[in-house]
Amino acid sequence: MSQPAVPERAASRILDVALTDAPDRAREGVPPYATRVFVPAHPRPGRDGPPVVDFELLACAAGPPVPVAFTTLAGLVAALGDAQPWIAVTLGPYAEAMRDAGLPALRLDPAVRAEARTWRAQDLIDTYGGEEQD
Repeated sequence: MSQPAVPERAASRILDVALTDAPDRAREGVPPYATRVFVPAHPRPGRDGPPVVDFELLACAAGPPVPVAFTTLAGLVAALGDAQPWIAVTLGPYAEAMRDAGLPALRLDPAVRAEARTWRAQDLIDTYGGEEQD
């Protein structure tokens, strides 16, 4: 049985990595294209249209801010705090959108310095309104 031909140039960088000698299975350490990830983001109503999502980038000491994603919600909360706004997206299209926006490569499950600025409950109140509840 012959293996399917690997395209000369895959449609996404994730596919470039995944389509190797065994295109029918994911490469070790590379999540499948359709993997759900949790991303620091700010969904908000659009003006006279659908909602808009602003994605947060993570400051990086070695260069410009980078897009990040976490494979578990617990990982996002541990890294960025329980007040961090987030959305769940599919890894492949998200990575492609960040690439198409000209951003640095996506970091998956990044380590975040303990002194990094994270969202607090009061930040959410100040940004989105409302009152803190016990």
